[in-house]
Amino acid sequence: MFDIAIVWSVLPALGKGALLTLELTALVILFGTLLAFPLALAKNARHVAARSFAHAYIVFFRGTPSLVQVFLLYYGAGQFQSLQATFLWPVLRDPFWCVVIALALNSASYTGKTLAAALAAVPKGAREAAFSLGLARYQAFLSVEFPLAARIALPAFGNEVILTCKATSLASTVTLLDLTGTARLLSAETYAPYEVFLGAGLVYLAINYSLMLLMRRLESAFKHSN
Repeated sequence: MFDIAIVWSVLPALGKGALLTLELTALVILFGTLLAFPLALAKNARHVAARSFAHAYIVFFRGTPSLVQVFLLYYGAGQFQSLQATFLWPVLRDPFWCVVIALALNSASYTGKTLAAALAAVPKGAREAAFSLGLARYQAFLSVEFPLAARIALPAFGNEVILTCKATSLASTVTLLDLTGTARLLSAETYAPYEVFLGAGLVYLAINYSLMLLMRRLESAFKHSN
């Protein structure tokens, strides 16, 4: 029989797991966004090699499951002895950083394509106006093109933030006690999986609703600033 008291009793422990979920989300978004900038530029580049690389990157990471990518990095890296002798090994043997790297590479493929489309959607007249004012190419990009593209891409980027938060639940598959991992542990301890995962669902809902409100405020701020 459903016991609401169990739901309330596990919320503090789930809250601790949620802190790791938020930490993973923040790092994935940070690194994924940093990777997305050069990827977007390559996607719109004149050089065929740059466009081909960006296209292959996006196809691979969007076309394969995030779970497979996490497993390839976490379980696959240890099979290369040459890699174990490098400075990268302390990072790649840590499940926390494996999840961050794998999900950041995946997030970059979505954000990069969104940003590339947004840059392509910037009106040519805006570029021409910037050049007519005597701005150099990089000045026009930083002061005109990129702000306009960011405004166009922000709604899709907000969706990516929320999807990333939910994707961090994959961390539980490589021993990390994030929100989902903590829920699995509590479920085994209490023999009440329904109540425990209901509590976890409520915490995820609270987090993602808060992120949604935050992104809406950012969108509103961009509209008023332009």
